[in-house]
Amino acid sequence: MLPVLDYLFRTERLIRTMLLSKEYVSYLAREVTKKLIAGEFIETKAVPAVTEKVHAAMLEEMALEDRINDEVRVILEAYSEEMQKSGANYQEMFRKVKNELVRKYKAVL
Repeated sequence: MLPVLDYLFRTERLIRTMLLSKEYVSYLAREVTKKLIAGEFIETKAVPAVTEKVHAAMLEEMALEDRINDEVRVILEAYSEEMQKSGANYQEMFRKVKNELVRKYKAVL
C-alpha cells in the first residue's frame, strides 16, 4: 500500500477506535498549537502545518494503548491452548503481558 494511503487508513482506524471524536482531537491540536505560540515555546509562520503535525502526534500518542492491547491479544492468542490447559486467567495474563510491553516500549499510559 502507498505510504500516504497507509497513513490515512491507520489514522482513520485510530480515530474510530478512540473515545475522542475526530473534531475534538482537531480542536485540541489547534489549542495546543495556539498555546505553544502564545507562550513563545515555538515560533512559526506556518501555523496550519504545525497544527497538523501536533494533530498527528496526538493521534499517535492516544493510540499507543490500543496498539499495545492489540499486541497483547496476538501474544495471548499464540498461547491460548497452553493457557486453557493450565487454567490461566485471561484477564490476569492480559494485565501481566501488557505491563511487560509497557516496560519494553517505555510507554506512559
